[in-house]
Amino acid sequence: MLPDAITFREIISCLYWLYMIVAIITSLNVVLNNRIPIKTIAWVMVILALPFIGLIIYFIFGRDNRRRRLINRRFLTQIQKKSLLICAHSEQKLNIPEKYSRLIQFFENIADAYPTEKSDIEIISDGTEFFDRLISEIGQAKDHIHIQFYIFRDDATGHRVREALMAKAEEGVEVRLLYDDVGCWTTDYEFFEEMRCAGIYVKGFLKVRFPFSPGKVNYRNHRKLVIIDGKRAFIGGMNVADRYVDGGKWGAWRDIMLFVRGEAVYSMQTSFLVDWYFADRSLISGSRYYPEAETEGRILTQTVSSNPIGVWREMLQGMAYAISCSRDYLYIQTPYFMPSDYVLTAILNLALAGADVRIMVPEESDNIMTQLASRSYLADVMSAGAKVYLYKKGFLHSKMLVSDDSLASIGSANIDFRSFECNFEINTFVYDGNIARQLKEIFMDDIRNCRQLTYKELKEQRSLPQRLKESVARLFSPIL
Repeated sequence: MLPDAITFREIISCLYWLYMIVAIITSLNVVLNNRIPIKTIAWVMVILALPFIGLIIYFIFGRDNRRRRLINRRFLTQIQKKSLLICAHSEQKLNIPEKYSRLIQFFENIADAYPTEKSDIEIISDGTEFFDRLISEIGQAKDHIHIQFYIFRDDATGHRVREALMAKAEEGVEVRLLYDDVGCWTTDYEFFEEMRCAGIYVKGFLKVRFPFSPGKVNYRNHRKLVIIDGKRAFIGGMNVADRYVDGGKWGAWRDIMLFVRGEAVYSMQTSFLVDWYFADRSLISGSRYYPEAETEGRILTQTVSSNPIGVWREMLQGMAYAISCSRDYLYIQTPYFMPSDYVLTAILNLALAGADVRIMVPEESDNIMTQLASRSYLADVMSAGAKVYLYKKGFLHSKMLVSDDSLASIGSANIDFRSFECNFEINTFVYDGNIARQLKEIFMDDIRNCRQLTYKELKEQRSLPQRLKESVARLFSPIL
């Protein structure tokens, strides 16, 4: 029994000061990590403003392990060497437009992303069409299938893809499936185990097991890739789930994938095999994974992989540079619009210079905090003259950037802090007028299913409590 002199209030007081000491020490550690200032401030606010809960949130989502033991990147594998040698050889024949020569060099320097030109690209903007094409291409595989998604659901669409993969494995085709462990938390273990029993190599990326590895939750593999025989590939924003076909509760799901043939597949293959090494610690290499391109296409592309490990933020810096290369127009589709200062400044400068800047986001997001934060950033770009469209037909999940009828980017990266700072992402940058114009037409067609958000509506017709909520959400946008 406690002595009478120690009261319940004194116990609570002691616990409070103990928490404050731990919180202050943790906050100092956050400051000493030398992160982006706004991100540092956001985490200090969470730790100090939410007693106990703030520390738990920080230790799960906030610790920066990328320079420590999370992933050991001190190797140069045969995988990387093979792709780099092929792409460097192809580069000698390229016709690089002067306007983008510096951007292309930038991606080479920052991300080892070498350009290729002997490629064909088709745009797929419908979920039903994508999965039909995916099943067809899986059925035509002869040597290997490498498939990677952030989400792989145990639903009708997931079963359809799984059955196609299992059938090819039984035929002797080498099949590897890489899924994100957090993205597939709701998918039953048995769903993947049946694939393993059918001869498919299945791995989860950065598995999280509480309470032993909570810090890994923050670093997720958000890439969506399928490589068939090293010759054909799909890349874009769709995962494997029913909602990409029927839209689920949103009514419709708007997304884009690219179907790629030729040398552009090499860098996608490299990205997958490096991720496979991280997940399985097995080195997969050889000429069979990089066969000679069977296409007469001449589309210039660069596929950029980004990760939270190294010194540079490849997607963040690359997007900002690509935007700064625009002159006449810039159209962006993204489900979340919470740009870093680099990207926001590039967009503001372009709009203030008189370019036609348009940004399309969903009218209703799948996350209330990201929707609130996005609205405050949209007010900034609208004040500079940009136009904002709210997609109201369903949920807009497309990650598209197109400018000047000459440059386009499609992939997995959203315009937000998480894609730029924490996720493993992959985007293909296409330097081709025909592809850019097709994506521009898709954007303009989607406008018919949008309502334009006016600056007056955003700034003058909102209540003070609403504006306050949006401003508070913006403070936390670096950690959402």
